[in-house]
Amino acid sequence: MKIPCLIVFSIALLSMLLFSDAARSDALVGGWSPIKDVNDPDIAEIANYAVTEYDKRSGAKLKLSSVVKGQTQVVAGTNYRLVLETTNGSATKNYRAVVWEKPWIHFRNLTSFDPLLT
Repeated sequence: MKIPCLIVFSIALLSMLLFSDAARSDALVGGWSPIKDVNDPDIAEIANYAVTEYDKRSGAKLKLSSVVKGQTQVVAGTNYRLVLETTNGSATKNYRAVVWEKPWIHFRNLTSFDPLLT
């Protein structure tokens, strides 16, 4: 028994529409997703690492005040893109830090630490 071409075409079209809808809903895979709780202790640890590592590399003496906001990206590990409020004496300044982490091998790397214009 042959399936009429219209039915095959309809099934193929429906499959493509469902697949494209699924692809749109998975658009964040590999993309950046917001961190829901920037006060999470793990996020604080990564933020402290970023400031400490920046201070080591640059000779600065920044202190972390707070994590303003952040995003994560799943890669071969996780990238954390954080906006950090820091102090240096009485001066307050925000920075955008990116930290790459592979916790299963105890690896972290500060990939960028840039001042934000206020």
